[in-house]
Amino acid sequence: MTFRTIDLIEPEFGWYMPTRGDGPYIGVKPERVVDTAYMIRVAQAVEEAGYTFALIPTGGACTDAWIMGATLAAHTKVFKPLIAMRPGLIAPALAARMGATLDEVTGGRALFNIVTGSSAEDMKAMGDPLAFDKEARYERTAEYIKIVRQLWINSHNVEGNTLLANRSKEKEIERLDFSGKYFSLEGGVSYPAPVQRPHPPFYFGGSSVAAKRTAAEIADVYLMWAEPLDWIREQIEEVEYHRERLRVSQGIGRTIRYGMRAQVVIRDTEEEAWAAAKRIVSKVDPATLHETETRFLHAESEGQQRQNRVRQLAAKDDYVIGPNFWAGLSAIRGGGAMAFVGTPDQVADRLIEYIDIGVSSFILSGYPNLEEATLSGPLIPAVRRKLRERAASGQKISVS
Repeated sequence: MTFRTIDLIEPEFGWYMPTRGDGPYIGVKPERVVDTAYMIRVAQAVEEAGYTFALIPTGGACTDAWIMGATLAAHTKVFKPLIAMRPGLIAPALAARMGATLDEVTGGRALFNIVTGSSAEDMKAMGDPLAFDKEARYERTAEYIKIVRQLWINSHNVEGNTLLANRSKEKEIERLDFSGKYFSLEGGVSYPAPVQRPHPPFYFGGSSVAAKRTAAEIADVYLMWAEPLDWIREQIEEVEYHRERLRVSQGIGRTIRYGMRAQVVIRDTEEEAWAAAKRIVSKVDPATLHETETRFLHAESEGQQRQNRVRQLAAKDDYVIGPNFWAGLSAIRGGGAMAFVGTPDQVADRLIEYIDIGVSSFILSGYPNLEEATLSGPLIPAVRRKLRERAASGQKISVS
């Protein structure tokens, strides 16, 4: 057993943009028209509630994350769009230029979520040649992000917006030559330089061994779907193991933050919160429930299989995993479906338990996302108030 000491880190709070549909119930057709005007309303509500960023999903029936993210940033002040960057679908040098441009036009508000893969059907539909080869996709992702990251770092060698106006400035930027298994680049250059230094952060998730090994190389924030505390601690330690191996074998020392994706249902009283949570699944019919559960059980994603196991273990207790923690949505909603249910103070206590083991980034959501962003807003000051009270003691946490 190993121990490490972590500092209590000021957490960041993000929300989720429901580009594939929104409404108060799941397991039925989304009740609301989700167009650009609606997304702007959600983004502005998210910002007003105190969230600083939002995950914009990709694949399936989602709108394009890049264009939606740029649009939402134009209608907000501090809102940071967490954009899906998909290796294999956009050339890395072009993605670097697009990403740096987005960071420049938003004044340094661009964040990037590295999406290595999704369902095989989605990847086939998008023309990904590695739709059925997960190990190869992670290898490709590592190459891809190394290229994008280095192009961004190199681009800071250019002073001001001068590269195109004065071509003599080109000699001031270190050009990138790269020859890998999946990508090659000769004299690669990206412009403009991103506002954030050394580059905008990369968020990255995946529960397989290959994903965690890749995270050690490229992730600034490693994302997990909400699970019981011990399970999350175990995942963090696995990534830390690969990070340490990278340091020992290659001399590469990296710092990784940890994040968690979850649902929240927050009300003034715990009784009101649980009633609201149960309403979300009140309209699903048995046929839909059976079909969805069967599909989840056969999912290739290790993360989804972990969500399945949490749900199965909690089934005998009406899907209550622990205090204020519920798996009831996970039989219908895939991915990050585990929900924290209760008052702002109760849910704050639960999240602080995760902060204590190293989680510092939370991406939350609720049904419907527009109203729930506002209703959940009191959670953020509750967490910060409780952390300030603890920080007075200079507390650090030893994690096993």
